[in-house]
Amino acid sequence: MTIENEDQLEKLRTVGNLVARTLEAMGKALEPGMTTRELDDIGRALLEAEGARSAPELTYNFPGATCISVGPDCAHGIPGDTVVKAGDLINIDVSAELDGYFGDTGASFSVPPTTKRIEKLCRDGRRAMWAGIRSVRPGGKLNEVGRSIERFADQHGYSLVRNLASHGVGLSLHDEPREIPTWHEPRDRRTIPEGLVFTIEPFLSLGANHVEELNDGWTLRPLGKQPTVQYEHTLVATRNGPLVLTLV
Repeated sequence: MTIENEDQLEKLRTVGNLVARTLEAMGKALEPGMTTRELDDIGRALLEAEGARSAPELTYNFPGATCISVGPDCAHGIPGDTVVKAGDLINIDVSAELDGYFGDTGASFSVPPTTKRIEKLCRDGRRAMWAGIRSVRPGGKLNEVGRSIERFADQHGYSLVRNLASHGVGLSLHDEPREIPTWHEPRDRRTIPEGLVFTIEPFLSLGANHVEELNDGWTLRPLGKQPTVQYEHTLVATRNGPLVLTLV
């Protein structure tokens, strides 16, 4: 989606803010002893209270309002009877549709007490995402996003999952451009038009390069079960730089 008017931008701001507030509330509610279904119920209630619909349910008939993945799983985890434990690394991905527009955000949370290595991984996961966001310029190359993220990962001794990518969003959950690598892809010649709406969501890992789908048909796990985090924002490329829509 490429924004054409202020009304579209305002609607994207509204749904972006809603998914951001929902993610923040779920992160604050996260505690040992609760199930991932109970955590998902919190997210569902917040979305439905403002008339929004879960995007994964709406688009893919996903069995949950949000995706909640308990490490070593890192994406598309199904909420259920899994009990949260101290030391867990948990990813929460919240996306929703409101008034015909979609917002998408996500973050990984470490449940205390955790090791300094995992705390640093989480901190650097956010830094990797922001390295990509800061590279966005209308007219610039789309692969600069991945170049910036890969440079950060290399400098700090991390790997990137290379079979999960960022994507366009706006009028659908997965809009054009369909796949935006979060690693440097030199063959990608695409440029960033002004007003383009898309996500930036690197999966930063302590060694993983790929994930595999589990037998449930949804959950994604690194092949070697390496700790992996994901942080995600929805943004718009503007002449004044990237405008992040999923900040609280």
